[in-house]
Amino acid sequence: MSVQQGVSPAERVSTPVDGVEVLGALSPSRAGDFLTCPLLYRFRTVDRLPEPPSPEQVRGTVVHKVLEDLFDLPAAERTPEQALAMVRPVWERLSAEAPDLAALFGDDDPETAAWLASCATSLERYFTLEDPRRLEPAERELYVESLLDSRLLLRGFVDRVDVAPDGSIRVVDYKTGRSPGEGFEARALFQMKFYALVLWRTRGVVPAVLQLVYLGNGEILRYRPDEQDLLATERKVEAVWRAIRSAEESGDWRPRRSRLCDWCQHQALCPEFGGTPPPLPDPVVRPAETGEAGDG
Repeated sequence: MSVQQGVSPAERVSTPVDGVEVLGALSPSRAGDFLTCPLLYRFRTVDRLPEPPSPEQVRGTVVHKVLEDLFDLPAAERTPEQALAMVRPVWERLSAEAPDLAALFGDDDPETAAWLASCATSLERYFTLEDPRRLEPAERELYVESLLDSRLLLRGFVDRVDVAPDGSIRVVDYKTGRSPGEGFEARALFQMKFYALVLWRTRGVVPAVLQLVYLGNGEILRYRPDEQDLLATERKVEAVWRAIRSAEESGDWRPRRSRLCDWCQHQALCPEFGGTPPPLPDPVVRPAETGEAGDG
């Protein structure tokens, strides 16, 4: 899970976009941005406006990393106490690698301590939902990609893939926030269906279970997809891509106001809030060729 916009770990391993064999690349995060608000997609992917990481985003990064590293240990050592002991070393390592994270709290030690305690709370809640001593994931932080017949490349990072003895696949994603309210589950499941589509196209197996683990309130959302679900997801992703290309060609990146605007860092530039977007870059960077922020 990355907290940096416009910088993609995927670009190190992704199939290059050449405009002929591969027309474009799309991750579930960027597709979700466009579905949420085309102008948000533009700000993040075309303009690449900076978005300083928030404490909530960085808490997600730390918790994801602890859960990833926890499975490096022998099963018997995957205890709540061990996970909590890993929080500060993981934070110190991540902040040493990214100075903008180190500056997140300044020199206010009590504030840092309270934030680290919130990371610990998320991890304690994880152990009420799963027992990692009984799990042996097949993959963690797995990069996946698939080139569709339309020559659109789908790509992203999956938090965890579990494979049962009979070969059935469970795709797991950790969320440090709360489970979605009524009417928002479809948005949450879109990312998981995206990953399931890529895994189906690359492995020939429809994942048996898509599992979202919400550490904010200790709930698990499970969904069992079928081929028709994933074919519908493929059609939706391709429709999103066509809409992105249309917006690119016309320069019409319309804002879409919603409750999610409350968390947007670009309100000052948004017409919905009296702002004016910056001029489009010249030459315009095609969304097909821009970086995808890490997912998960």
